[in-house]
Formats: sequence, structure tokens, C-alpha cells
Amino acid sequence: MSFTHPQGTYGAGIRPGRFVRCVNKLAAGRARRARGSTMGMNLLVLTAVGRTSGEPRSTPLAWFPDDDGWLVIASAGAAASNPAWYRNVAAHPDEVTIELGGETIPVSATELHGEERTVAWERIKSSAKQFAGYERKTDRQIPVIRLTRR
Repeated sequence: MSFTHPQGTYGAGIRPGRFVRCVNKLAAGRARRARGSTMGMNLLVLTAVGRTSGEPRSTPLAWFPDDDGWLVIASAGAAASNPAWYRNVAAHPDEVTIELGGETIPVSATELHGEERTVAWERIKSSAKQFAGYERKTDRQIPVIRLTRR
């Protein structure tokens, strides 16, 4: 199944700007070097091809273990709209890499749907309570993406 999550009508979200870019740059640097958790979370750097620019776009993301690879959440801090990285991955799901513990790994991205998403989402919420809070702040169903090694 494809990437199909629509935008919401309300949400909290984080306003993009200089401060967010600075924090993301610092978090990405830590995620690239770390072999364990960083800031209390497992972090990776996801790089996808920009859907309109065609340029590589990187962002640090929390990840959760999955039998087939890694799970990442397109929460955007509970914004009403999906994050830019989600739209980039949806446009080019087989042109994604992750950086994790000093290694660059080519991956394919698949959005989870139905029961598979529900099971993964419940597991994520039980291990990272802030995602349950995000769910209450927006009417958008927050996408769960599985990344598998190519």
C-alpha cells in the first residue's frame, strides 16, 4: 500500500525556523555518531530526495526497533500537516538512506496501514509516551513508516 495519510484540520506542531534548524543540526550530528540512545531516544538521520528540488534532504528522527528494520513516526510535533520529510519519502520511497552509528544504510520506506499500523503504534506509544500526547493534539492520523534495508 502507498503513502496515503491526509492532512489534519488542527494540531499543535513546532514552528519551523532558525532555532529548529539549529536543534536539528545538533541532533543529526549526535545521531550520526551515537551507537546507543541520544537525548533519551534512539536517533537516526534520514535522508530523502526532495520531491520538488531533487536535492538530498536530511532530518534527525527517533526510531523504534522492528523485526524487519526500523520504524519512524511522521509526527511533526502533532502538527496538522505531515512533515516535509514524509512527503519527500512518499515521493521517492526507494531513494532513502539512514545514518546510524557511523554507518550509512540504503533503505526502502513503506507506510504501515490497518492492523499492522495499530500494533506498531501501540508498541511505540508504550515505549515513548510523548507520542500518545501528540495523538491527542491533532486530528491527523500520525503515519508510521517502516524502513527496511535495501
